[in-house]
Amino acid sequence: MSDPGRGRSLELYFVDGTPDGLVTAEMFNWTGHVLMVPRVRLEAALRRPEAGYTGVYLLMGEDEGRARLYIGETERLSGRLKQHAAEKDWWDRAVLVTARADALNKAHARYLEARLCEIARSLGRDLENGNTPGGAGLSEAQGANMEGFLDEIRVVLPALGVDAFRDRRVNVSKPQPADKASSGPVFRLERPKAGLVARARVSDNAFVVLKGSHAATSWEGPSNPSLARDHADLCNAGILLPDLGTPLLVFQQDYTFSSPSRAADLIVGRTSGRVLDWKLETTGQTYKEWEAARLEAATEVAA
Repeated sequence: MSDPGRGRSLELYFVDGTPDGLVTAEMFNWTGHVLMVPRVRLEAALRRPEAGYTGVYLLMGEDEGRARLYIGETERLSGRLKQHAAEKDWWDRAVLVTARADALNKAHARYLEARLCEIARSLGRDLENGNTPGGAGLSEAQGANMEGFLDEIRVVLPALGVDAFRDRRVNVSKPQPADKASSGPVFRLERPKAGLVARARVSDNAFVVLKGSHAATSWEGPSNPSLARDHADLCNAGILLPDLGTPLLVFQQDYTFSSPSRAADLIVGRTSGRVLDWKLETTGQTYKEWEAARLEAATEVAA
């Protein structure tokens, strides 16, 4: 399994000269190839060599604020994508995952399909797949190779805006050095009338909401499909569960957010966009004030 902390070099190529068109993604020292395909450019994608390869594919779309995802595998991607274009209207983009020189075989593709479905469901994603793929019987060595291949897929996809397989849960099963686990300031967000208290730590350039923090039971703010979906995903994955004796949910483990404002929005259950909601436990300083002081200090050093 590849080291998640290892730096990687990712090459994105905008085939049409725009990020809204066909986009390919490759990494140095990885045999995989990823092609992002807007549905309106499907014809052009099917003319490419990799469309005739064996691989796995994702169909993605949204319906009434609900993200829809289908995961499949095939020995010839072009034929299967033509079939889905005729039978499924809801998807608006696809991702094709292959290997250079058509190195993946049917067993490899079935294994990757099964594992991607397993990961997506473990993260609370709602799949359009009617059945759970059975995978394929690979040797121990082949299975290890495919797990490594899968690790790299999960690095590349978020760079293309695909977060379905991105696990923001903090790995508590892997012990961290004491200085690293406890480093970083802790911020607190409170809604006294609701009895809501949440705590978060800034650690390793991440904003981590800590286990035991409260959250609203549902998304109650203005329509925001992304945040409403994230809230539902956390509930489906068992990361947010009812806090007995209160009308709130509680985080079952530490969880990483992309920003303090997004964490606050999801916790409160409505769009606030305010980092002022988070206050440093030791001084009462707001996150915005704390951040400004750090940036000021950094610019003084640079000068």
